[in-house]
Amino acid sequence: MHFQKLVFRNADGKNLSARLDLPADEKPLTYAIFAHCFTCTKNFNAVVNVNRALSSRGIAVLRFDFTGLGESEGDFSETNFSTNVSDLVAAARFLESHFEAPRLLLGHSLGGAAVLQAAALIPSAMAVATIAAPSDLAHVAELLGGSRAEIKARGEAEVRLAGRDFVIRRQFLEDLEEKRMEQTIRDLRKPLLIMHSPLDSIVSVDNAARIFQAAGHPKSFVSLDTADHLLSNRADSLYAGSVLAAWASRYLEMPETTAALRDLTDNRVVARTGRTGYRTEILANGHRLIADEPIAVGGADTGPTPYDYLVSALGACTGMTLRMYADRKGWPLESITVRLRHRKIHRDDCRDCEDGSRTIDSIEREIEPSGPLDDAQRQKLLEIANKCPVHRTLHSMVEVRSHLKEPPPARNGVE
Repeated sequence: MHFQKLVFRNADGKNLSARLDLPADEKPLTYAIFAHCFTCTKNFNAVVNVNRALSSRGIAVLRFDFTGLGESEGDFSETNFSTNVSDLVAAARFLESHFEAPRLLLGHSLGGAAVLQAAALIPSAMAVATIAAPSDLAHVAELLGGSRAEIKARGEAEVRLAGRDFVIRRQFLEDLEEKRMEQTIRDLRKPLLIMHSPLDSIVSVDNAARIFQAAGHPKSFVSLDTADHLLSNRADSLYAGSVLAAWASRYLEMPETTAALRDLTDNRVVARTGRTGYRTEILANGHRLIADEPIAVGGADTGPTPYDYLVSALGACTGMTLRMYADRKGWPLESITVRLRHRKIHRDDCRDCEDGSRTIDSIEREIEPSGPLDDAQRQKLLEIANKCPVHRTLHSMVEVRSHLKEPPPARNGVE
């Protein structure tokens, strides 16, 4: 997944660190903002995985560290829920100034509550989605346990959350107590997707039920089944992202890439491989694909291998070529099934090898034409199969010219 490192200022002039996750072709259909959970950061695994699923569907997502967290400036002890909402508004204004105003707001846990509050302050937002969000901010205060009494008595206390120590001050609790989530949800008047796990032990699924009940239509609920609160299992966060992308496409007025809109003079295929693993996002004439390697060789098996795509191209080209030929001749060809297998074989097993390589690539192709064809027609189809464009390309000398693209110049607000 490709991203740009960004920095923008919040309402107090503090620099907030952000990343904009982009589709493979860097031409988003629309933009979104993701608000991370309480004391988490923009690089939290669940955030990255959800964004990966969204970017693969053409949605660019801005993720950033709230004030005082991660790589952002500021003192966390001086922040509260209201400053989180303010940071979201600042993020939306930055996107609007430098890219495009966000149409989708999504948030995890307390970040989910924050996007519900911020939606009314971000006019461009057309839809909102929450993951494991609390319906009542008093629930967040309860997570502080016995420290609440100390905070109220002394004005502050050091609290250990998610394995780290944070200073929480009285104003944080007072700010939570002032917010009324139920009325905010009733006034939302935007499509809302609520995602929650029935096994969430941090924020119970009852919170999702209360949010759903308070919200107006259109509203949707998706159960995350066996997921935990933090979506620790990679499959859960990728699933949440794929559902989000499908749901959002109904409400965000995303432009459709049709044959009439494509620039056929620029037929470049874009393939982008990330920092870890072999998962590769591919954009081919507006169609978004995924390539990967099997788990046995270090991949995650989330898509076909590069050789799978190569052999698939031959199979597809074979079927299309035979379909065109049969139609032109008026033959009763009902369908064509092409089965292919790629492997490496020793040179000694190759009858037609011309170079000195010890192994060569071998593709076995079985063609099954269906329909009332006579033997002569079937044999002619086999002959025509060997003339399909991809077949001829594989048998010809192919020149691949490679060059490095120069890095883009720095932009204001972009590292």
